[in-house]
Amino acid sequence: MSKQNNGGGSGTTPDGLIVVDKPSGFTSHDVVAKMRGIARTRRVGHAGTLDPMATGVLVLGVQRATKLLGHLALTEKEYLGTVRLGQNTVTDDAEGEITSSTDASQVKRDAIDAAIAKLTGDIMQVPSKVSAIKIDGKRSYKRAREGEDFEIPARPVKVSSFAVYDVRDAVAEDGTAVLDLVVSVVCSSGTYIRALARDIGADLGVGGHLTALRRTRVGPYKLDAARTIDQLQEELTVMPVAEAAAAAFPRWDVDAKRARLLLNGVRLELPDEYGSQQPVGVFDPDGRFVALVEGQGGKAKSLAVFG
Repeated sequence: MSKQNNGGGSGTTPDGLIVVDKPSGFTSHDVVAKMRGIARTRRVGHAGTLDPMATGVLVLGVQRATKLLGHLALTEKEYLGTVRLGQNTVTDDAEGEITSSTDASQVKRDAIDAAIAKLTGDIMQVPSKVSAIKIDGKRSYKRAREGEDFEIPARPVKVSSFAVYDVRDAVAEDGTAVLDLVVSVVCSSGTYIRALARDIGADLGVGGHLTALRRTRVGPYKLDAARTIDQLQEELTVMPVAEAAAAAFPRWDVDAKRARLLLNGVRLELPDEYGSQQPVGVFDPDGRFVALVEGQGGKAKSLAVFG
């Protein structure tokens, strides 16, 4: 792990990933803007967004590692959250105004478990209307704010695991008897946790929304590797691009000749064991990360070159 003290140290920020523990109230873009100042480079991007309310793992790429981000964004994610049964909101989370309140105190645990079972596995999900999804070229949240009546088509997502750790009786600010579910979710990229909260509430007939969310993992990058913005301000911790790629993608070690050929755009035979379903990290004999490739017709097609 490369470290750079920001108390007056100089030097170029290395290529690599920064795993940030995003604070609540920041957009993902806010974090990128902050990190551009800390890392002293414009070349900073993020792999997948987190809603402003949410906290936890946000993976940033610095310098040439930004070329990895589109591939990292597609990986599996893990969350801890709190779902409130008994109230719907405009945004499906606590940021939006409440649109309905229903006494949820009589909802039984077996009914909750049945509702969650329906939302586990390969499902079709309608994303929240207040989201960045484009509908006919226009962001969904803009359409919602302008009062448009529109529908977002359902899309396939995978919820690998959906567990309830605790069910707590609570009273909302308006006096409604509500239930707060402490949940964990492991899911595919593109899954909206607040849409899951909405759909549990709809299935149970009392409404639901998300009141807290913390992302604990993005692919192989976990919360224990994450640093707060304040910590990164003190000491910039960058995961070298080779280490980041080795953690996220299958590894293909090649000899020096093959490494040179790949760097020059030659499509080599890709060993059968790597298939064509996912990107593969290519490393030279010195352990340097050479390229990210994918199988195409049995050949290794370069997605990004780093040599």
